[in-house]
Amino acid sequence: MPVHVVTGTDEGRVSEEAASLFEELKAPGSDDFSNEIIEGVADNAEDAFQKCSQTIEALQTLGLFAANKVVWLKAANFFSTDRTSEAERAVTGVENLLEILQNELPEGVDFLLSSTGINGVRRFGKWAKKNTNYQTFDKIDVSKEGWEEQVARIVKRVAGEKGLSIQREALELFVQRAGAETRQISNEIEKIDLYLGDSRREVSVDDVTLMVSVSHKGVIWEISRAVEKRNAKRAIELIDSLIAKNENAVGLIKASIIPTVRNLFFAKLVSAYGSANRAPAGIQAVLPKKKDGTVNTWGLKMASAGAKNFTLPQLQQGMNDCLDADKALVTSGQDPRMVLHKLVIRLCDGKRAA
Repeated sequence: MPVHVVTGTDEGRVSEEAASLFEELKAPGSDDFSNEIIEGVADNAEDAFQKCSQTIEALQTLGLFAANKVVWLKAANFFSTDRTSEAERAVTGVENLLEILQNELPEGVDFLLSSTGINGVRRFGKWAKKNTNYQTFDKIDVSKEGWEEQVARIVKRVAGEKGLSIQREALELFVQRAGAETRQISNEIEKIDLYLGDSRREVSVDDVTLMVSVSHKGVIWEISRAVEKRNAKRAIELIDSLIAKNENAVGLIKASIIPTVRNLFFAKLVSAYGSANRAPAGIQAVLPKKKDGTVNTWGLKMASAGAKNFTLPQLQQGMNDCLDADKALVTSGQDPRMVLHKLVIRLCDGKRAA
């Protein structure tokens, strides 16, 4: 199939996969003169039109020194639903390109499009999904149960490509610190690889602590760990740092505090049975689930140590406190920062009734 599309919200993965595919499609021994790369980042609708015109010209021109030719419209930003993409001039350019692609391309010519967003409602998007080698790489949704296992697989894959093995505890820490951005993961693995050199190829917790930068998701995780340790001072410092950066308080409570208290509660609930798999069916039915319907054991495992710092009644009350705080953030005129401060203090108060 001579037309290839690589798209998705995971910009790093799209870039990586498209570059790999470009190298795969190129004729053996071909160079830059035999293939063409058109940088697809357009400043405005007219620029988008011109880039489409350049691509059409490249597709209709045979390679100089090889029978085969690859034309790559790289990182195009005018196939989505934003203002530039919807402008008439940009739409005309994309329609002109589509007309060329719908006809048979010259023998030996391949077209590769990479973009972080393609409007599936417009004609180009509908045609591309049905008639091209279409690959989608979307960001992992960290609001869904089981995201950690998905990220862990990516971390192990990227580390493996560098000849690195990563200890289980180090992997768990890496996932929570780096978050789900593929580009961030690759950058952090690259740093660890350079740091270890040839002398050692196993990544430890100390290596991750020293080398891996704390992402936005990592700060969220740090808040969770502070709550688990009943360290109200640390949790409040982290909350204030995010609110100072205009973090939404409702998003913050839903991303860090509520999931933490919920996982602590369920981890405490199943601790009497040794593991989630040994718990009665009634308890298993209410445990957090992944997309495939299985129990999110990763979240429970991460919360198991912290659950020892609480009694079950304390965690039950903690869930009620979270509900009250969530309602206050949405329906009252209270200062969001103070609402979160009070919630954290209640959760971490060691004097609360057991």
